Amino acid sequence: MSTAATVRHPLYSPRMTRTAVLIDFGGVITTSVLRAFEQFGELLGAPSGLIRDLLSHDTTARELLVEHECGRIDADAFDRGFADRLCAHGVEVQPERLSARMQAGLRRDDDTVRLIDDLRAGGVPIALVSNAFGRDTYAGFDLDALADVFVISSEVGIRKPSRRIYAIACERLGIDPGQAVMVDDLQQNLDGGRPGSGSPACCTPTPPTPANSSPSASA
Repeated sequence: MSTAATVRHPLYSPRMTRTAVLIDFGGVITTSVLRAFEQFGELLGAPSGLIRDLLSHDTTARELLVEHECGRIDADAFDRGFADRLCAHGVEVQPERLSARMQAGLRRDDDTVRLIDDLRAGGVPIALVSNAFGRDTYAGFDLDALADVFVISSEVGIRKPSRRIYAIACERLGIDPGQAVMVDDLQQNLDGGRPGSGSPACCTPTPPTPANSSPSASA
């Protein structure tokens, strides 16, 4: 399913018209984060899926990711710790700029950027809601051209899929959560906004897969 089709066919509520969009960064405005991780692992000679699996299931690696995305440790601390976890699983890697190198395969998704331009030109307010990963996550992107407000996990100390981060985005847009459509590439992040009345409508630009259950990074 294309990103454009996703946004144009949200899960409408009969009680409230959807008038705003909460959009993810990595994997939506960019190409797949998970694929970038896999490409980096291939360069290292790592077993297929190792990086994703460590971030999903390894207690130490997962804690590093959560602490980093919430802004409690910086990129250097994450890089050192995650390099250690890779080494513990037989993959030798230098920690310098590790998180940046993990994302080196990311590219701008021009279709999504054009869609955002169209929505904003039509007066639809946009909030960028993103779990920050690495030091230069948003380098090369004009965020002011992509969204009206920004909610970055490391700045607010909360990460997706917490419902609170979506609530902050709605507050900054000045809308009720029930007026928002959320766009994300990870099912767990979509589920965070789905339960309960008044929660944002949820849609995904890619079909759910087992990989979508991994923790976010730049998502």
